[in-house]
Amino acid sequence: MAVTPVVLCVSGAGAAVARRLADHLGVPMFGREGRVAGADQTFGNALEFVRDMFAAGRPVIGVCASGILVRAVAPLLADKRAEPPVISVSDDGAVVVPLLGGHRGANRLSRDLSDLLGGVAALTTAGEVTLGLALDAPPEGWVLGTPDLAQEAMARLLAGAPAQLEGEALAEAGWLAALPRQGTGAPVRIAATVGPPEPGVLTFHPRCFTLGLGASRDCPEEELAGLVEEALGQAGIAAGALRALYTIDLKADERAMNALAAHLDLPLRVFAAEALEAEAGRLATPSEVVFAETGCHGVAEGAALAGAGNTGDLVVPKRKTAHATAALARCPAPITELRGRARGRLSVVGIGPGQASWRAPEASRLISEAEELVGYGLYIDLLGPLAAGKIRSDFPLGGEEARCRYALERAGEGYDVALVCSGDAGIYAMGALVFELLDRGAEEKGVSAAARRAEVICVPGISALQGAAARAGAPLGHDFCAISLSDLLTPREDIRRRLRAAAEGDFVIAFYNPVSRTRRTLLAEARDVLLRHRPADTPVMLACNLGRAEEKILYRRLEDLQVDEVDMLTVVLVGSSNSRLARLGEGPRMFTPRGYARRIDGDLSEIG
Repeated sequence: MAVTPVVLCVSGAGAAVARRLADHLGVPMFGREGRVAGADQTFGNALEFVRDMFAAGRPVIGVCASGILVRAVAPLLADKRAEPPVISVSDDGAVVVPLLGGHRGANRLSRDLSDLLGGVAALTTAGEVTLGLALDAPPEGWVLGTPDLAQEAMARLLAGAPAQLEGEALAEAGWLAALPRQGTGAPVRIAATVGPPEPGVLTFHPRCFTLGLGASRDCPEEELAGLVEEALGQAGIAAGALRALYTIDLKADERAMNALAAHLDLPLRVFAAEALEAEAGRLATPSEVVFAETGCHGVAEGAALAGAGNTGDLVVPKRKTAHATAALARCPAPITELRGRARGRLSVVGIGPGQASWRAPEASRLISEAEELVGYGLYIDLLGPLAAGKIRSDFPLGGEEARCRYALERAGEGYDVALVCSGDAGIYAMGALVFELLDRGAEEKGVSAAARRAEVICVPGISALQGAAARAGAPLGHDFCAISLSDLLTPREDIRRRLRAAAEGDFVIAFYNPVSRTRRTLLAEARDVLLRHRPADTPVMLACNLGRAEEKILYRRLEDLQVDEVDMLTVVLVGSSNSRLARLGEGPRMFTPRGYARRIDGDLSEIG
């Protein structure tokens, strides 16, 4: 689920440097449209492009003036521990500046790029400049076990205090050797150890342990967490020394394991039974019973050993409770590459009408993290630069079930997949079909067991009714409903029954799929039904291509609504008997009063 950086250039003067950086990192080069030749992808507005990439969590490397990047991301800055690096590179490659400090690898990346270009990395982080390292950013394979002590420790070292290095893993922590051993005042105690931190000691852990887990279905979360805590405690191993949790692929969706992984902030990786059985000769407690059930002689021990690789050794044999098992293996050096595969994730993402400013930041982030994008080709195209460099699987209109099935099966294989939908994925889109496929049994042409074990995340998007309502004013200010006029999946009589009910209930109505090339009568029927229950001058809004360059907004009286003015890309909002069209300076605005005027002398406590 790694997020790839973005390399961009705003003028031809920096194109050659941007090309070298992009090729070095193995990513596309983005160039300002009409100004940069040879770019793999182009963008129009630099500020909007940078802001969109930053909000999606992608590291930004801009061959441009620093001010462009600063102005772009400034409104979004909130938490330096979570924000991606933003690096400015001069057009000639002479200077590389990590603009937001060295967090999340920004300084390391800046050094790498400056070495490539033969320039200078303009590092301003106090620790990096004075001491040669940042205590809150240890190298890969290590973790800071006491982050709350880092700032004070760095301040004392910069003030002249000596470092007192200790711990049984110190020999492996050569990167700490740059710290000063001589100075004035009380020494700063810094430990490199696999054990739990001592109070007041800045502690770093080498991530050299793998935790293998097994569990019966629906194992209580607290039971598994307690077993692991006990195993670590008795072995004298800190949770920070763990690199990952491992299990058999049959348990990829086990709730207790995923909850524990989230609690420890560690990845959960899985192996097929064949991979675990390959470790049978190294197991301390092989079991024929386990083999009969899973196809391997040991899940917890086998998973720990498979995660550690051939150089790892079992240091804590299987421990068990009524519903769970756990084992620990250790590698001789910190683990920097994960073995096994991820559980797999399907993000069902609604991107709104398509424009970046209407897309939820969470949707952008999940799309950036995805290895593969699946969807109707037009919807993926609307992502623009966010889709660049991604594997994409385009499906035509009408291929909805094949689209969802493919996305689920790819997630079941361990990939991070984003199923891209317009609007909101849960409103007349693919969300419901995804869960329908997951709920079907094998005999009902559902999906594989592996696909059902994948993680599924749903992300809200701006639906057509919301976009239209915002353009109109506030037509959804009181009770409303949505009705699709497509009879491909819904019998016409069901649609007519819902029309009559909504008309009698005096709801504001959003009509989705109002017409098609061959279906032209239902919208006219809907108009005639509504005219029997609300005034002829009831306001109607026609919103076509919302949020796009071709956007068109029209207002009509209900009795004047004509089918030929509506197409497949139009959402139709019909007001209730109380809806109004206000004539304002910027044009007509449609709204539906909620009834505040009637309650002006009453209790308003229940009105939000």
